Amino acid sequence: MRRTITCLGVLAVAACAWCVVVADDKPATAPAPASEWLMSIPDATAAATKTSRLILADFTGSDWCGWCMKLKAEVFDTPEFKEWAGKNVVLLEVDFPRAKKQDDATKKQNKELATKLGVRGFPTIHFLKADGTSVGQMGYQEGGPKPWIEAAQKILDAAK
Repeated sequence: MRRTITCLGVLAVAACAWCVVVADDKPATAPAPASEWLMSIPDATAAATKTSRLILADFTGSDWCGWCMKLKAEVFDTPEFKEWAGKNVVLLEVDFPRAKKQDDATKKQNKELATKLGVRGFPTIHFLKADGTSVGQMGYQEGGPKPWIEAAQKILDAAK
């Protein structure tokens, strides 16, 4: 009986140790899927460099700008846009919220990029090379994802 309990104890310890080893093999944070919005300009730049894609930078007032919310609901939240974006661009949200908390570093990076690009209203969408050079600009466009994606694709095609 004692031998059986000892064997079961050894097996339990071995199983726990194996679980720890397997868990340590997984990355601490998985990379964001291509159709998810990044908030960090350095992360977006790195992803654009790695994938040879343009950055779609959405300058938004996510919690107060009506047209920004409309663009998000009518275009950015649709399966069509997510599929297109996942294949064509790196998504960067450059947010200027009023009520939502945002750390000082993010506020600073967003303000600097908006100033550099001369953003004066929301929503403004800039298509950027990895070096930060703008190759095109858009805003809200009526009609849902299809006409918006077509207009965005023209900017991408012209930048090639």
